[in-house]
Amino acid sequence: AALPGFQIDVQLNIMSFLSPQDLCHLGSTSSYWRAAVRDPLLWRYFLLRDLPLWTSVDWKSLPEVEVFNKAFSEASDEALYDYMAVYKKSCPQGRRSLRSSRPRYGAVTSFLQSLVTQAEPRFAMFGPGLEELDDSLVQKMMTCPEILLVAGLPHRQIHGIGSGVSFQFNNSQKFNILTLYSTTSVERRRARTEQAVAVNKMFYQENSTEGNQQAVHYSVIDQVKKVCEVVDGFIYVANAEAHKKHDRQEERARILAMIDPALGPLNRPLLVLSCVSHIGVERIPCVYMAHQLQLNLLRQPWMVQDAVAATLDGLLNGIEWLLEEANHKNAQ
Repeated sequence: AALPGFQIDVQLNIMSFLSPQDLCHLGSTSSYWRAAVRDPLLWRYFLLRDLPLWTSVDWKSLPEVEVFNKAFSEASDEALYDYMAVYKKSCPQGRRSLRSSRPRYGAVTSFLQSLVTQAEPRFAMFGPGLEELDDSLVQKMMTCPEILLVAGLPHRQIHGIGSGVSFQFNNSQKFNILTLYSTTSVERRRARTEQAVAVNKMFYQENSTEGNQQAVHYSVIDQVKKVCEVVDGFIYVANAEAHKKHDRQEERARILAMIDPALGPLNRPLLVLSCVSHIGVERIPCVYMAHQLQLNLLRQPWMVQDAVAATLDGLLNGIEWLLEEANHKNAQ
């Protein structure tokens, strides 16, 4: 009751110790607090404090890089940004509440689709996080039925590349993952032993010019091209370990080669698993990963999900989003 008697800067300091949820509750108590809790400086503080801790971000919720890169200027920023709205849109809790408020057509849609076709959605999985981490994400996925059940090894070939592995999500929907490695297992082991970078044989580089600068541009080899033409989406496994060097510009060029609209529909979803070897390894926050890979410039749905190879933490959240997007795309 005594809080309104304090000076504004003291009130803001006290409110900064509240959680955003408590702040919203405070705002519902009176018109005075409804205005006070919307202070943009306060919500900018919450945004900068909390976004490194968020475990996922997607194409609808990524904050613009300007929001947290430039200094706060009350005259300009208050007019440009509603930080409270940015926070609510961006934080995973806000996105989950939006999803839970939608009509639940998913189960009916999946059932009706199962009557029409038996085809499992197929996803191409690739990226340095498959090969550079101390723990193998793929090996863990194959050996943890309590988390993700292996549903079979289909007998079909795609231009010399194997059929992938079928998994079952949540004891219901089956899906297929084709894992694409950059080189052979022998070459990968040698590169790890010698702490060298193995040559990526999935891509070949083409020179292109953007403005006055030479740009890195890749195309995929024919076998991989055939995979890209038939899959329903992509899983990019990024190395999110903060202590390692990363060339995100080159990674982005390879992602663009895989999702090239010349190889298939433009609206196929991209799941980025921002992966570390095990719990305790310092990671690059997923919001920063999204900006480093410039995912905001892509034209299809995407999501970045924190994951841990040793425990598969975060994997199911990413798979759930990917299946929802793929089913939505196929239903259109």
